[in-house]
Amino acid sequence: MAKDLYSVLGVARTASEDEIKKAYRKLAKDLHPDLRPGDKAAEERFKEVSAAYDLLRDAEKRGRYDRGEIDATGQETPQRNYYRDYAEGPQGGGGGFGGGQRGRGGFEGFEGFRGFSGAEGGQGFSDEDIFADLFGSRGGGRSQGRARSAGGRGEEGYDLRGPDNRYTMEVDFLTAARGGKTQITLPDGASLDLTIPEGARDGQTLRLRGKGGPGYGKGGPGDAYVTLTVGTNDTFRREGDDIVITLPISISEAILGGKVETPTIDGPVALKIPAGATTGQVLRLRGRGVLGKDGSKGDERVELKVVMPREIDPELRDFMEGWAGRHAYDPRKGSQ
Repeated sequence: MAKDLYSVLGVARTASEDEIKKAYRKLAKDLHPDLRPGDKAAEERFKEVSAAYDLLRDAEKRGRYDRGEIDATGQETPQRNYYRDYAEGPQGGGGGFGGGQRGRGGFEGFEGFRGFSGAEGGQGFSDEDIFADLFGSRGGGRSQGRARSAGGRGEEGYDLRGPDNRYTMEVDFLTAARGGKTQITLPDGASLDLTIPEGARDGQTLRLRGKGGPGYGKGGPGDAYVTLTVGTNDTFRREGDDIVITLPISISEAILGGKVETPTIDGPVALKIPAGATTGQVLRLRGRGVLGKDGSKGDERVELKVVMPREIDPELRDFMEGWAGRHAYDPRKGSQ
């Protein structure tokens, strides 16, 4: 029996999206093959954790899983044995819903099922509909003949598209903001080249055509889907398409103003500090943010923070005592 996905991640069924994400990140960092090379047990556990997170992070899939409509692999939950319930009929007499015959081998008994529909004059289900249910997808090509059995590879006359593979990888903050090329290491030790688009967002899924599992017959390979989790940065944080930083400035820079070197995601720039600047004041660098979905860039918001010197020397103390005696003011009550 497949493990419960919540148990795999070590969270309750009522866990929030953030709780699920945090649990996954913690496990993925501990189990990733790059960090534990040669550890087959960790590798298998990494696969299990990644698959559980990939399903539970999708609200629609999570809801269907909770309702029992899909299993832990994301496949539709079998509700009936089609051959028994429909081809043979409810009483096992061979009539079924559409009068299919018993004893004719393979899936030929489904011929009588074609006439079934939800309303008079409906088109009903075709053989292709039945095989789509059984094989889980219609994307692998149309049938060229009859199948010999209900499952497995290489059913005679069927070209099935390969399965899609899904992965999750963490990218550093600046790579996501600026874009770049990287590689994702798969649980089996192989790797895929990956281009991170400029302005990539946390939770964004990239599609790699033809990089999934191999197809059957003449069916082509599936695709690979890579969901990104964006790491944090000590200097920058992102709010929408804006980049936000806190910039420390000295007392003299706050009082006198001047140009101060300021970091941006594309490198440092000179920022003009106005005279009389104060902690919490926000300056804006236009177009220095992240590329948005509309093709324009956000801004960088610079929050100033006045920082005292590590040591108050006698000269500064004497000056401030004299200045305060002549220009005393209470910032908690506004200027005097």
